[in-house]
Amino acid sequence: MLKTLATAAVLAFSACPCGAYAQDYEKGRAAANAGDFETAINEWRPLAEEGHVRAQSNLGVIYFHGYGVPQDFTEALKWYRLAAEQGHAAAQSNLGVMYADGLGVSQDYGEASRWYLLAAEQGDAFAQSNLGILYTEGYGVPPDPEEAVKWYLLAAEQGYVRAQFALGFMYSSVDGFPTDFTEALKWYRLAAEQGDAMAQAILGDMFRAGRGTPPNMRTAYMWYELADQNSFPDGAVLRDRLGSEMAAIEIAAARERARICLESNYANCN
Repeated sequence: MLKTLATAAVLAFSACPCGAYAQDYEKGRAAANAGDFETAINEWRPLAEEGHVRAQSNLGVIYFHGYGVPQDFTEALKWYRLAAEQGHAAAQSNLGVMYADGLGVSQDYGEASRWYLLAAEQGDAFAQSNLGILYTEGYGVPPDPEEAVKWYLLAAEQGYVRAQFALGFMYSSVDGFPTDFTEALKWYRLAAEQGDAMAQAILGDMFRAGRGTPPNMRTAYMWYELADQNSFPDGAVLRDRLGSEMAAIEIAAARERARICLESNYANCN
């Protein structure tokens, strides 16, 4: 089962074309990038109180994560909402997380879906993926696998690894949605090539069983080995179980392929 994300999107201290506010905003950005969140808050709070949308969103993330301050979901909610109501996509997405997980507010999947949709329509991959999860599970919206795949696809095409994994899941494991192991293999592989350990383990299963591809024990072993190296809990068990059925020369070749794959940052895994 897929789950909504329990953390907000990372804080992006990007440059801001802020006009008269630019100097103060940039001071806050430089301080935050240096880990001096006290100074960042002191620079950003006056801007946020005057309606500066990026400062509002950044304060939301600071209080959500407790960067340099005690974690305070109520304060995070306040700043996210102010930015979200001005149309800031990341704040809308993060506000959706707070409603989905009941952080600083009563859990409300319907309200989460509303904020995710506003952000998703602006192209926010984090929101698109989370909206897909709501449609997969029927949280706050009617279950609709086709609508889920629509949103996952938009996020996956932006390279968002959780959405790529979710598409693999949809095409291989969801009742009521057409099974297509070739399509599942494609999306799991894209997630695996970004280092997703669970996708790597599932690829091992698919190559071992010949789902969406001819069976290939060396390739299966390679993906299990990579899953283990990326701390997948059962990676070593799966690898060694398969290895008990393989010749030593095949295991050596599979390990060499895993080494090359990892050293190339997944650019050369064939």
